[in-house]
Amino acid sequence: MSIVQPWLPGARVLDLFAGSGALGLEALSRGAVSCDFVESSQKSLVALQANIAKLDASPRSRVHRMDAVKYAFIRAEGEYDVGFADPPYDRGLAPALAVRWLEVPFATVLGIEHSVREELPPSGETRRYGTSAITFYGLRR
Repeated sequence: MSIVQPWLPGARVLDLFAGSGALGLEALSRGAVSCDFVESSQKSLVALQANIAKLDASPRSRVHRMDAVKYAFIRAEGEYDVGFADPPYDRGLAPALAVRWLEVPFATVLGIEHSVREELPPSGETRRYGTSAITFYGLRR
């Protein structure tokens, strides 16, 4: 989160494959003005809604129950300031999101967590953490 901190104050944030909402909620706590959470799992949606309520983040949160990759494909260029994605590993979802962002950069900065085994387009900046990696697109201002 500290890597994207300069973009968070006043930001419109997107949290794809939101799960419990940890990334988007952390962004809100660091000054983002809104967050759209995208999740398709009913179990995760229950946890997400509970966490949003617990942190009184409802006024600044929107939850979308749908496939996160499909959601990214209907977004407009520049719609968000910061985007996060934590798709299931090794299913081709991380590369698909990166390719979509390169075609239509729906967020100024996009961070995608993925397995180190998955190859993403080379124009991102990748940080490795054991068997996981996070590739950031758009970090250079």
